[in-house]
Amino acid sequence: MNPVEGASKAEGRAQARAPSPGAAQRPTNVLIVGVGGQGVIMVSKVLALVCQRHGFEVKQSEVHGMAKRGGAVFSHVRFGERVWSPTIPQGEADVLVALEWAEGLRWLPHLNAATGIFVCDTKRIVPPFACRNRGFGAALAYSSETPSEVLAHVAEGYALDATRLATDLGNERAANTVLLGALSCALDFADRDWEAAIAQSVPPETVEINLRAFRQGRQWIERSRGGEPPVVEAAEPIAPRPRALDYAVELQIERAWCKSCDICVKLCPERCLALDADLIALLARPEACTGCRLCEWLCPDFAIRVHTRAKEARA
Repeated sequence: MNPVEGASKAEGRAQARAPSPGAAQRPTNVLIVGVGGQGVIMVSKVLALVCQRHGFEVKQSEVHGMAKRGGAVFSHVRFGERVWSPTIPQGEADVLVALEWAEGLRWLPHLNAATGIFVCDTKRIVPPFACRNRGFGAALAYSSETPSEVLAHVAEGYALDATRLATDLGNERAANTVLLGALSCALDFADRDWEAAIAQSVPPETVEINLRAFRQGRQWIERSRGGEPPVVEAAEPIAPRPRALDYAVELQIERAWCKSCDICVKLCPERCLALDADLIALLARPEACTGCRLCEWLCPDFAIRVHTRAKEARA
């Protein structure tokens, strides 16, 4: 299956689109969802800033207490001539932007079934409680729906590997800005307005990479709408890998990024991590590591990467 999927409606059918802000009689509703550490709040704040600069009244409601990686985070943004409530009623979101696949599916009931636009990263962050068996390739309690199955049930939908696009640009943390670029195609604001808000909202040293990521997201949607979706490498599959293969686990730890928070050490279920003399994480018991990737998912500084490589088949 092609991992990158655009709107899958019949040819000739008019694309659904969020109401034009200039003619809005009711608030335009944008819902941004994901998990802690992905930058959900940054996306919503850039959107709110753009709307305010155009003279709209903006209400923003968010849950950001789960800033530690892995917890659910969402933000409601409503803008228009008058906005009375900060939260979006179920079924009335004009645009749903999801930075993580399962979170996107969980919030689909909030999307307007007739005209809503669904934009979702195919990034999968499997929560720790979904690991029935921590062995590499074990079955996970995670949504098994494919992009094609989901997009067939929305008015207009796009599933793209934003994380891979950002990684190819040089910084996977810019995946949220790739999604912001995709979101910009659903609203009638000029590119320069979005880019000015991004430059104001991100650290100065990351402005260039974030602007490139924003343009990448816009271009992806424009090409997809034009019938020529670009080829992007698939997100990591959720199907179990063959258990007949043995595997070796390797941990890549960026010492310069590690802040000695000790989260990985305390939460490793196999107790195979430790802090060295410089208080930097290290794999102290490699023979005990199952490659479950909990340390990678929970590291707030993206300092850990778990690599697995297959060995020869067992006799």
